[in-house]
Amino acid sequence: MTVFDRRAVRRHRDRAAPGFADFDFLLSEVAERLLDRLDDVKRSFPTALDLGCHTGELGSLLNGRGGIETLIQSDLSPAMAARAGSHALCADEEALPFAEQSFDLVLSCLSLHWVNDLPGALLQIRRALKPDGLFMAALFGGLTLAELRQSLGAAELQLEGGQSPRVSPFADVKDVGNLLARAGFTLPVVDTDLLTVSYGEPMKLMADLRGMGESNAVLERRKGFSRRATLMTARQQYLEDFAGEDGRVPATFQVLYLLGWAPHPDQPQAAARGSAQVCLTDILE
Repeated sequence: MTVFDRRAVRRHRDRAAPGFADFDFLLSEVAERLLDRLDDVKRSFPTALDLGCHTGELGSLLNGRGGIETLIQSDLSPAMAARAGSHALCADEEALPFAEQSFDLVLSCLSLHWVNDLPGALLQIRRALKPDGLFMAALFGGLTLAELRQSLGAAELQLEGGQSPRVSPFADVKDVGNLLARAGFTLPVVDTDLLTVSYGEPMKLMADLRGMGESNAVLERRKGFSRRATLMTARQQYLEDFAGEDGRVPATFQVLYLLGWAPHPDQPQAAARGSAQVCLTDILE
Protein backbone atom coordinates (compact mmCIF):
# COMPACT_ATOMS: atom_id res chain seq x y z
CA MET A 1 0.00 0.00 0.00
CA THR A 2 1.41 3.37 -1.01
CA VAL A 3 0.69 6.02 1.62
CA PHE A 4 3.54 8.48 1.17
CA ASP A 5 4.83 10.42 -1.81
CA ARG A 6 8.50 9.55 -1.55
CA ARG A 7 9.48 12.21 -4.09
CA ALA A 8 7.83 14.80 -1.85
CA VAL A 9 9.72 13.43 1.17
CA ARG A 10 12.98 13.86 -0.75
CA ARG A 11 12.04 17.40 -1.85
CA HIS A 12 11.15 18.40 1.69
CA ARG A 13 14.48 17.12 2.99
CA ASP A 14 16.43 18.71 0.17
CA ARG A 15 14.75 22.03 0.93
CA ALA A 16 15.42 21.72 4.66
CA ALA A 17 19.06 20.61 4.36
CA PRO A 18 20.82 24.03 4.12
CA GLY A 19 19.24 25.34 7.32
CA PHE A 20 18.69 22.07 9.14
CA ALA A 21 21.07 22.97 11.99
CA ASP A 22 18.50 25.53 13.17
CA PHE A 23 15.78 22.87 13.46
CA ASP A 24 17.59 19.72 14.58
CA PHE A 25 16.72 20.01 18.30
CA LEU A 26 14.18 17.19 18.27
CA LEU A 27 16.32 14.87 16.14
CA SER A 28 19.34 15.44 18.38
CA GLU A 29 17.33 14.71 21.52
CA VAL A 30 15.91 11.48 20.10
CA ALA A 31 19.34 10.46 18.76
CA GLU A 32 20.83 10.87 22.24
CA ARG A 33 18.07 8.72 23.73
CA LEU A 34 18.61 6.08 21.08
CA LEU A 35 22.33 5.99 21.80
CA ASP A 36 21.62 5.72 25.53
CA ARG A 37 19.95 2.42 24.68
CA LEU A 38 23.00 1.40 22.66
CA ASP A 39 25.13 2.05 25.75
CA ASP A 40 23.17 -0.68 27.53
CA VAL A 41 24.38 -3.28 25.01
CA LYS A 42 27.80 -4.47 26.15
CA ARG A 43 29.10 -5.34 22.70
CA SER A 44 31.29 -3.79 20.07
CA PHE A 45 29.97 -3.19 16.55
CA PRO A 46 32.93 -2.36 14.28
CA THR A 47 30.92 -1.63 11.11
CA ALA A 48 27.68 0.34 11.38
CA LEU A 49 25.09 1.99 9.14
CA ASP A 50 23.21 5.20 10.00
CA LEU A 51 20.09 4.79 7.86
CA GLY A 52 18.28 8.07 7.22
CA CYS A 53 21.17 10.08 8.62
CA HIS A 54 19.83 13.59 7.87
CA THR A 55 22.91 15.84 8.08
CA GLY A 56 24.88 13.57 10.39
CA GLU A 57 23.49 14.45 13.83
CA LEU A 58 23.51 10.89 15.19
CA GLY A 59 27.03 10.26 13.90
CA SER A 60 28.32 13.39 15.62
CA LEU A 61 26.95 12.13 18.95
CA LEU A 62 28.57 8.68 18.78
CA ASN A 63 31.96 9.63 20.23
CA GLY A 64 33.21 6.04 20.19
CA ARG A 65 30.03 4.50 21.58
CA GLY A 66 29.26 0.96 20.57
CA GLY A 67 32.86 0.31 19.56
CA ILE A 68 32.05 1.61 16.06
CA GLU A 69 35.13 1.89 13.88
CA THR A 70 33.49 2.52 10.48
CA LEU A 71 30.19 4.38 10.14
CA ILE A 72 28.42 4.48 6.78
CA GLN A 73 25.68 7.11 6.53
CA SER A 74 22.83 7.24 4.02
CA ASP A 75 19.79 9.41 3.42
CA LEU A 76 17.00 9.61 0.87
CA SER A 77 17.95 13.25 0.29
CA PRO A 78 21.14 13.96 -1.68
CA ALA A 79 21.34 17.40 -0.07
CA MET A 80 21.17 15.89 3.42
CA ALA A 81 23.69 13.15 2.66
CA ALA A 82 26.14 15.67 1.19
CA ARG A 83 26.30 17.41 4.58
CA ALA A 84 26.56 14.26 6.69
CA GLY A 85 30.20 13.26 6.27
CA SER A 86 32.80 11.62 4.06
CA HIS A 87 31.23 8.14 4.24
CA ALA A 88 27.73 9.23 3.24
CA LEU A 89 25.62 8.35 0.24
CA CYS A 90 22.11 8.86 -1.08
CA ALA A 91 20.02 5.69 -0.64
CA ASP A 92 16.33 4.84 -0.44
CA GLU A 93 15.25 2.91 2.66
CA GLU A 94 12.84 0.97 0.44
CA ALA A 95 15.64 -0.25 -1.88
CA LEU A 96 18.84 -0.61 0.10
CA PRO A 97 22.00 -0.92 -2.04
CA PHE A 98 24.02 -2.88 0.54
CA ALA A 99 25.16 -6.49 0.24
CA GLU A 100 23.87 -9.10 2.64
CA GLN A 101 25.70 -9.38 5.97
CA SER A 102 27.50 -6.06 5.53
CA PHE A 103 27.01 -4.51 8.97
CA ASP A 104 27.35 -5.36 12.64
CA LEU A 105 24.88 -2.61 13.55
CA VAL A 106 22.17 -0.62 11.79
CA LEU A 107 20.88 2.56 13.43
CA SER A 108 18.01 4.70 12.17
CA CYS A 109 16.75 7.90 13.81
CA LEU A 110 13.45 9.51 12.79
CA SER A 111 13.42 8.37 9.19
CA LEU A 112 11.49 5.09 8.86
CA HIS A 113 8.10 6.69 9.56
CA TRP A 114 8.15 7.93 5.94
CA VAL A 115 8.59 4.44 4.46
CA ASN A 116 5.66 2.93 2.55
CA ASP A 117 6.79 -0.68 2.78
CA LEU A 118 8.01 -0.84 6.36
CA PRO A 119 7.92 -4.69 6.48
CA GLY A 120 10.03 -4.82 3.32
CA ALA A 121 12.47 -2.22 4.66
CA LEU A 122 12.88 -4.14 7.91
CA LEU A 123 13.51 -7.34 5.96
CA GLN A 124 16.22 -5.62 3.90
CA ILE A 125 17.81 -4.23 7.06
CA ARG A 126 17.87 -7.68 8.64
CA ARG A 127 19.53 -9.12 5.54
CA ALA A 128 22.15 -6.36 5.60
CA LEU A 129 23.13 -7.36 9.14
CA LYS A 130 25.72 -10.00 9.93
CA PRO A 131 24.52 -12.93 12.06
CA ASP A 132 23.93 -11.67 15.61
CA GLY A 133 24.01 -8.09 14.29
CA LEU A 134 21.87 -5.46 16.00
CA PHE A 135 19.18 -3.15 14.62
CA MET A 136 18.09 -0.10 16.64
CA ALA A 137 15.72 2.59 15.41
CA ALA A 138 13.57 5.47 16.54
CA LEU A 139 10.48 6.57 14.61
CA PHE A 140 7.40 8.62 15.32
CA GLY A 141 4.38 6.80 16.74
CA GLY A 142 0.63 7.26 16.43
CA LEU A 143 0.18 9.94 19.12
CA THR A 144 2.56 12.33 17.37
CA LEU A 145 1.09 15.79 16.68
CA ALA A 146 -2.31 14.80 18.05
CA GLU A 147 -3.03 18.44 18.95
CA LEU A 148 -2.23 19.71 15.47
CA ARG A 149 -4.23 16.93 13.86
CA GLN A 150 -7.30 17.75 15.97
CA SER A 151 -7.05 21.50 15.34
CA LEU A 152 -6.60 21.22 11.57
CA GLY A 153 -9.43 18.70 11.33
CA ALA A 154 -11.82 20.94 13.23
CA ALA A 155 -10.92 23.95 11.07
CA GLU A 156 -11.46 22.03 7.82
CA LEU A 157 -14.81 20.70 8.97
CA GLN A 158 -15.92 24.19 9.89
CA LEU A 159 -14.76 26.01 6.75
CA GLU A 160 -14.38 23.40 4.02
CA GLY A 161 -17.00 20.79 4.88
CA GLY A 162 -14.57 17.86 5.19
CA GLN A 163 -11.14 16.72 6.25
CA SER A 164 -8.01 15.93 4.26
CA PRO A 165 -4.91 14.04 5.51
CA ARG A 166 -2.82 16.99 6.65
CA VAL A 167 -0.78 15.07 9.23
CA SER A 168 1.05 11.84 8.43
CA PRO A 169 -0.33 8.56 9.79
CA PHE A 170 2.16 6.98 12.17
CA ALA A 171 2.84 3.42 13.29
CA ASP A 172 1.38 1.86 16.43
CA VAL A 173 3.64 0.35 19.08
CA LYS A 174 1.99 -3.09 18.80
CA ASP A 175 2.30 -3.10 15.02
CA VAL A 176 6.04 -2.43 14.88
CA GLY A 177 6.76 -5.21 17.37
CA ASN A 178 4.92 -7.68 15.14
CA LEU A 179 6.73 -6.33 12.07
CA LEU A 180 10.13 -6.92 13.65
CA ALA A 181 9.25 -10.56 14.25
CA ARG A 182 7.83 -10.95 10.74
CA ALA A 183 11.04 -9.55 9.26
CA GLY A 184 13.02 -12.29 10.99
CA PHE A 185 14.49 -10.36 13.91
CA THR A 186 15.00 -12.26 17.14
CA LEU A 187 14.55 -10.96 20.70
CA PRO A 188 12.53 -7.93 19.49
CA VAL A 189 11.91 -5.06 21.91
CA VAL A 190 9.77 -1.94 21.43
CA ASP A 191 9.41 0.86 23.96
CA THR A 192 8.07 4.37 23.71
CA ASP A 193 8.64 7.94 24.90
CA LEU A 194 6.37 10.96 24.83
CA LEU A 195 8.22 14.20 24.18
CA THR A 196 6.38 17.49 24.55
CA VAL A 197 7.64 20.69 22.95
CA SER A 198 6.15 23.95 24.25
CA TYR A 199 5.26 26.73 21.81
CA GLY A 200 4.11 30.27 22.34
CA GLU A 201 2.60 30.30 18.87
CA PRO A 202 1.12 27.32 16.97
CA MET A 203 2.36 28.70 13.66
CA LYS A 204 5.92 28.32 14.95
CA LEU A 205 5.30 24.57 15.21
CA MET A 206 4.32 24.45 11.54
CA ALA A 207 7.44 26.44 10.62
CA ASP A 208 9.58 24.02 12.64
CA LEU A 209 8.08 21.00 10.88
CA ARG A 210 8.97 22.56 7.54
CA GLY A 211 12.48 23.31 8.77
CA MET A 212 12.87 19.70 9.92
CA GLY A 213 11.85 18.40 6.50
CA GLU A 214 8.74 16.87 8.11
CA SER A 215 6.07 18.61 6.04
CA ASN A 216 3.05 16.59 4.94
CA ALA A 217 3.97 14.04 2.27
CA VAL A 218 0.86 11.85 2.35
CA LEU A 219 0.04 10.84 -1.22
CA GLU A 220 -3.65 11.79 -0.85
CA ARG A 221 -2.89 15.16 0.70
CA ARG A 222 -4.67 18.19 -0.66
CA LYS A 223 -2.50 19.70 -3.37
CA GLY A 224 -1.77 23.40 -3.51
CA PHE A 225 -1.51 25.99 -0.75
CA SER A 226 -3.70 25.80 2.32
CA ARG A 227 -6.38 28.45 2.68
CA ARG A 228 -5.27 31.23 4.98
CA ALA A 229 -8.68 31.22 6.68
CA THR A 230 -8.35 27.50 7.43
CA LEU A 231 -4.88 27.91 8.92
CA MET A 232 -5.96 30.89 11.04
CA THR A 233 -9.00 28.98 12.29
CA ALA A 234 -6.79 25.96 13.11
CA ARG A 235 -4.41 28.27 14.99
CA GLN A 236 -7.24 29.71 17.06
CA GLN A 237 -8.64 26.22 17.71
CA TYR A 238 -5.21 25.04 18.86
CA LEU A 239 -4.97 27.92 21.33
CA GLU A 240 -8.50 27.45 22.65
CA ASP A 241 -8.19 23.69 23.15
CA PHE A 242 -4.61 23.31 24.37
CA ALA A 243 -3.16 26.58 25.73
CA GLY A 244 -2.07 26.49 29.36
CA GLU A 245 -2.34 29.25 31.91
CA ASP A 246 0.81 30.81 30.49
CA GLY A 247 -0.72 30.89 27.01
CA ARG A 248 1.72 28.36 25.59
CA VAL A 249 0.60 25.23 23.73
CA PRO A 250 2.10 21.72 23.71
CA ALA A 251 3.13 19.69 20.67
CA THR A 252 3.33 15.98 21.45
CA PHE A 253 5.80 13.67 19.73
CA GLN A 254 5.52 9.95 20.46
CA VAL A 255 8.78 8.15 19.69
CA LEU A 256 8.93 4.39 19.26
CA TYR A 257 12.30 2.74 19.92
CA LEU A 258 12.89 -0.58 18.15
CA LEU A 259 15.53 -3.21 18.86
CA GLY A 260 16.05 -6.56 17.17
CA TRP A 261 18.85 -8.99 16.43
CA ALA A 262 19.75 -10.87 13.27
CA PRO A 263 19.41 -14.59 14.02
CA HIS A 264 22.38 -16.56 15.35
CA PRO A 265 22.52 -20.09 16.83
CA ASP A 266 24.16 -18.88 20.06
CA GLN A 267 21.33 -16.50 20.96
CA PRO A 268 19.00 -17.35 23.88
CA GLN A 269 16.08 -19.49 22.76
CA ALA A 270 12.58 -19.60 24.17
CA ALA A 271 11.73 -22.82 26.00
CA ALA A 272 9.30 -25.19 24.32
CA ARG A 273 5.67 -24.49 25.10
CA GLY A 274 4.48 -26.62 28.05
CA SER A 275 8.00 -27.41 29.28
CA ALA A 276 7.78 -25.33 32.49
CA GLN A 277 8.42 -27.20 35.73
CA VAL A 278 6.74 -24.67 38.04
CA CYS A 279 3.12 -23.52 37.95
CA LEU A 280 2.77 -19.72 37.85
CA THR A 281 -0.49 -19.96 39.80
CA ASP A 282 1.35 -21.61 42.69
CA ILE A 283 3.94 -18.81 42.75
CA LEU A 284 1.33 -16.05 42.74
CA GLU A 285 -0.64 -17.69 45.52
